[in-house]
Amino acid sequence: MDKYNVGILGATGAVGREMLKILRERSFPADELRLLASKRSAGQVIDGHEVKEACAENFEGLDIVLGAAGNNIAAAFAGDIKAAGAVFIDNSSAFRLCPDVPLVVPEINPEDVKKHSGIIANPNCTTTITCTAISALRRLSPIESMVVSSYQAVSGAGSAGPQELFGEMEAMAAGKSYVPRVFAHQIAYNVIPQIGERQFVGYTSEEMKLQNEGRRILHLPEMRVSCTCVRVPVVRSHSVSVQLKTREKLTVDDARAAVAAAPGCKLLDELDDLLYPMPLLSTDQDLVLVGRIREDLTDDRGLLLWCCGDQLRKGAATNAVQIAELLIG
Repeated sequence: MDKYNVGILGATGAVGREMLKILRERSFPADELRLLASKRSAGQVIDGHEVKEACAENFEGLDIVLGAAGNNIAAAFAGDIKAAGAVFIDNSSAFRLCPDVPLVVPEINPEDVKKHSGIIANPNCTTTITCTAISALRRLSPIESMVVSSYQAVSGAGSAGPQELFGEMEAMAAGKSYVPRVFAHQIAYNVIPQIGERQFVGYTSEEMKLQNEGRRILHLPEMRVSCTCVRVPVVRSHSVSVQLKTREKLTVDDARAAVAAAPGCKLLDELDDLLYPMPLLSTDQDLVLVGRIREDLTDDRGLLLWCCGDQLRKGAATNAVQIAELLIG
């Protein structure tokens, strides 16, 4: 078996650490694992690997670089990574809407990987979870429109998110005050209906990601999407409510059968037995859990469903490693 030299850019963050974990879990054939981060993080040791400073010379000799850094860092180093001869699988949003950069969920559009010219984009975590859940339905009939509401865990904001949630809960239990630093408002015992900055006609940047990225991944450029993204006091795993309309009417039984057979999905849809997707069930696994599939009483061609997925694994790190597996396959 061939072996590959793999780098992780942004290796000290939550997604970068998860990438390292998943490379090992999936026995990726890596000859060298090179962890790269900021100058101040250089010298740290993670799972036996010393972190090196991200710079042009430290990309030399790598075959694949998994990106777990922010937009500015990804954009700054993309040229150096390509010049070193490596393929950059980037988890930031810097390249997701570039027409010459494939945006890939391996269970949905693996063929798009072949179109890369040095960069492959990893979708937004909520986009990946949602598209994985509905992809099988679009194979039965094209999806014309979709209304989505996401309920996103605090760890989606990084490791500081859970720290703030727990800090607020402890402070409130002790009768003390706590000034939010990560979120705009108190997140303990609260929900915040804004993730990202304000953009197009009142939508936020997080909401626009799902709307724009979903069309590319599903190859449905005419699909109309509206989205509301909400931060909730859950530690890990995002939940998504989906209302969709297909070109032809789909029965609930057909939809359930399609989801049950879909790669990357697990059907949990037994309401009488209290069995349905929940964040606690989807945490620390790679399958997207799908359930509550039912007819839309407002539209004869509509269906509703509920799904949950681990935003650090399938929503980010696992999807990136799966793309790397496609590259070497």
